Amino acid sequence: MTKRIQIVIAISLLLVVSCSNGDDRYDASGTFEATEVHIASEANGTIEQLDLEEGQVLEIGQYLGYIDSTQTYLQKQQLEAQVNVLLNRRPDIALQLSSLEEQLRQAKREQQRIQNLVNGKAAPQKALDDATSQVDIIENQIKAQKSTLSISTASLVNETEPLQAQIRQLNDKLEKCKIINKVKGTVLTKFVEANEATVQGMPLYSIANLDELILRAYITGEQLPNVKIGQKIKVFTDSSSDDFKTYEGTVEWVSDKAEFTPKTIQTKDERANLVYAVKIKVPNDGYLKIGMYGEVKF
Repeated sequence: MTKRIQIVIAISLLLVVSCSNGDDRYDASGTFEATEVHIASEANGTIEQLDLEEGQVLEIGQYLGYIDSTQTYLQKQQLEAQVNVLLNRRPDIALQLSSLEEQLRQAKREQQRIQNLVNGKAAPQKALDDATSQVDIIENQIKAQKSTLSISTASLVNETEPLQAQIRQLNDKLEKCKIINKVKGTVLTKFVEANEATVQGMPLYSIANLDELILRAYITGEQLPNVKIGQKIKVFTDSSSDDFKTYEGTVEWVSDKAEFTPKTIQTKDERANLVYAVKIKVPNDGYLKIGMYGEVKF
C-alpha cells in the first residue's frame, strides 16, 4: 500500500513539474505573418514577357517584363502626325518680312542721303520730312505684319495643345505597359504567366518583405496590463532535437478590443474565452516562415 502511494505521489509530482514547465515556457502563442502586397496590372493586353518566379527576391524598380502596347504606340504616332501637320502650317515670319525689311533699309539710306543734302543746303526740309515719313510707314507695316504672323503662329500652337496632352497620356500608358516591381521583398505567389491576357487592376503576383515577420499572438485580459508598445520580448520557435530557437521581438501593436480565442491558438490560461491580439515584430534570420507557430515570453 505504501509503495503504491509513493508511486502515485511520484507520478503526480512529475505531472506538476511538467505542467509547471509548460506554463513557464510561454505566456502567449500565435503564428507568423507578413504584410503581403498584391501587385496589379496597370494596363490591358497580352503579357508579352514576365521574368518572375515564386521565391524570387525583388528590388524596387526592377524590370520584370511588359504588356503588349502596339495599339497605344500606333495611337501616339497618329497624334504626333497631326501635331506635325499643324506646326508645318506656321508662317515663316522671317521670310514674309524680308521684303518689307529690304524696303526699310532702302528708305533709311534715302533718308540719310537727303539728310546730307539738307545739311549742305542742297535740298529742302520737306524732302527730309517726306523721307522720314516713309521710314515710319514701313516700320509700322513691319510691326503690324509681325503681330499678325505671331498671332497666327500662336493659334496653331494652341491647337496642338489638346493633341500634346493626349500624347502625354499615351506616354503614361506606354510606361504602365512595363511591369516594374514597386515593393522590395520575396515573391509569394505568381498569378499569371507570359502570353496570358490581363486587364488593369488584375493581380500579377504577391510579394512581401520577409526581412522582418510579424508574430500575431494572443494574451488574456490579466496579461494585458503587462504589455506595452515598444516592449522587448522573447519569441520561441520549434527547432531540431525537441529544442527551441530564441528570437528577440518588439511589440508594435496591441488590440484595444477583445475577441474569442482562435481555435488554433493556445493561451497560458486555457479557461480564457476572450483574448487580445498582439503584433510582435521579429527580425528574420531566414528560418522564420509565414504560418510558422511561435510562442512568447514576456
